[in-house]
Amino acid sequence: MKLEEIIKASDAKIIKSSKTIDNIEISTDTRTIKKGDIYLPLKGANFDGENFLDKAIENGAVGCFITHDKYPESAQIVLKVENTLETYLKLANFHRHKIAPKVVAITGSSGKTTTKEMVFAVLKEKFNTVKTLSNHNNEVGLCQTIFSTDEKTEVLIVEMGMRGLGEIGLLSRYAEPDIAIITNAGTAHLGRLGSLDNIAIAKCEITQHLNPQGKLIAHDNERLRKFNNFAGEKLFYSIADAKVLERKAGYTRFIYKENEYEIFTEGDFNVENAISAIEAGLALGLTPDEIKRGLASYKPIEKRWEAERIRHLNIINDSYNANPDSMKASVSAFLGLYSQPVVVLGDMGELGESEAELHAQVGAELAKIAPKGTRFVTVGTLSRNIAAALENFDVTSVSTNEEAAEVLRNAAPDSNVFLKASRSMKFEEIIDFLKKENN
Repeated sequence: MKLEEIIKASDAKIIKSSKTIDNIEISTDTRTIKKGDIYLPLKGANFDGENFLDKAIENGAVGCFITHDKYPESAQIVLKVENTLETYLKLANFHRHKIAPKVVAITGSSGKTTTKEMVFAVLKEKFNTVKTLSNHNNEVGLCQTIFSTDEKTEVLIVEMGMRGLGEIGLLSRYAEPDIAIITNAGTAHLGRLGSLDNIAIAKCEITQHLNPQGKLIAHDNERLRKFNNFAGEKLFYSIADAKVLERKAGYTRFIYKENEYEIFTEGDFNVENAISAIEAGLALGLTPDEIKRGLASYKPIEKRWEAERIRHLNIINDSYNANPDSMKASVSAFLGLYSQPVVVLGDMGELGESEAELHAQVGAELAKIAPKGTRFVTVGTLSRNIAAALENFDVTSVSTNEEAAEVLRNAAPDSNVFLKASRSMKFEEIIDFLKKENN
């Protein structure tokens, strides 16, 4: 960005400016700062980037933003603002308009990152496309993603997460999407938001700054229909809109709108994710053949239905995160595809006062669909409520991941093991313990 653009976009007060530079990059990290950058010090509950102004200049920064009156004398450019995170968002929004890509924004209680990867797989067939890295879906992640675009970028895909009401609305304000996707509105974050209505309201904030000539693509959920206020084009989808032709391990084939598609992953919920990617592709002018090629190139990412052979076991690790809806859906898909099933379930977080009841409901639902002979292992305190509802099954409850690995070491040869829990349970440790024993 040009210095004059930075000043205009940030509405900063010029404290010091000894030179005009036409090609400045914004850096928020003194460890990776480059010569000629301007340092933007972010702040958090446990850190204050303004403590590192001197370090930024020492490492080559040409200048810095400040919120107080202290700054390094050797800084050539000093700009004062009230809030550095808001400044970062303003600068990112300016860059978004300067590059002017089509923006696809994605949120939901679960499936955000998988849907983002599917949408990317589709849209890259036709466009130079940039996406949110990993799950960097907060305000800082949004800015980093926008700043990773250049004049060649035609489509920008941003994932939007939230911790409470108002956050997705804030992200929408600075991303200004042309297409918005809401994968679902379930029980994730129930403890923070208090009700399913509030969860749906929070997800629908994505439409607050959606292009009026754009499109909302949302899961067919009565609350999402009720609480979105978007007056433009809307499409609500579900698995009922597709005809699944073939389900097998690592593969699903289905028909949607008279066209046949295939994805190299399992689960009807992933068919729904694929439908949203198809609709995004159609909205941006892709042909069904281009969309088919894109979906066929999608590969599940780490800890999302990640298959691995360890010792005498076939492990499927879907433990990146979990809530009651995603746990029921993914375990159901697993049980429908694999023989000799061993299902390892851990605690789910952020469910509030109903956490014990919601865990028990998962157990009750799984008891209805699990075939006879399914073995269950629960890990943690809350998941014992799941175990209690699985009265007629072989269930082992343990407290630690190491104990879970010990149970699995004694599982029958060629058992198919499914791992599902909230991220805080660190179920990758189970795999690490199994591998150590293998060595």
